[in-house]
Amino acid sequence: MKKLFIGNLAASTKENDLQTLFSEFGTVRSCKLVMDVFSGQCKGFGFIEMEGHEARAAIAGLNGRDFNGKSIKVNFETPKPKRGRR
Repeated sequence: MKKLFIGNLAASTKENDLQTLFSEFGTVRSCKLVMDVFSGQCKGFGFIEMEGHEARAAIAGLNGRDFNGKSIKVNFETPKPKRGRR
């Protein structure tokens, strides 16, 4: 299972729209958009989980593609470095 980062999403993006887009390349195991608490709109990025070969196909087919009027960025998630205690 691979987790993909999807960036540069339009604020109007909905999880089911994103899931439909990625399902062209295989089975979407999970889909999570990061939403603004106050406005309820997408903050511009989200995460998708797919099988490895399907995830690679999705990156090749969707990175740079126009989606809801914006050119989306699709790549494997890179974990944030751990921060020390403050």
